[in-house]
Amino acid sequence: MAVAHFVLIHTICHGAWVWHKLKPVLEAAGHKVTALDLVASGTDLRVIEDVGTFDAYSEPLLSFLETIPEGEKVILVGESCGGINVAIAVDKYTDKIAAAVFHNSLMPDTVHGPSYVLDEEKNIELDIA
Repeated sequence: MAVAHFVLIHTICHGAWVWHKLKPVLEAAGHKVTALDLVASGTDLRVIEDVGTFDAYSEPLLSFLETIPEGEKVILVGESCGGINVAIAVDKYTDKIAAAVFHNSLMPDTVHGPSYVLDEEKNIELDIA
């Protein structure tokens, strides 16, 4: 079995601790696992009021991906709003990502504006009426 390196990303208002049951299971199967605390989350002592963007909130993940040696790849797993952080990382570090898993997660559209889905739903309702 191939050994994978999983990088686990929590949702907003949580921390790496949300993966306390999954991490040992993956490690027992022989995989490498990194569970990160994003800015102002878990053990990260920064305050959320100082975070102005999702890129800034994702800084621990982006900094970690900087350290991945050339030719190595990780599997990112984002839970709930952690999908936004995964999408940002995939956009910036495509060559370091083997796969992105959006677990019960937001999967942003990088082409359209944030309200695109709601706008389209509204247009469909208007066409039917």
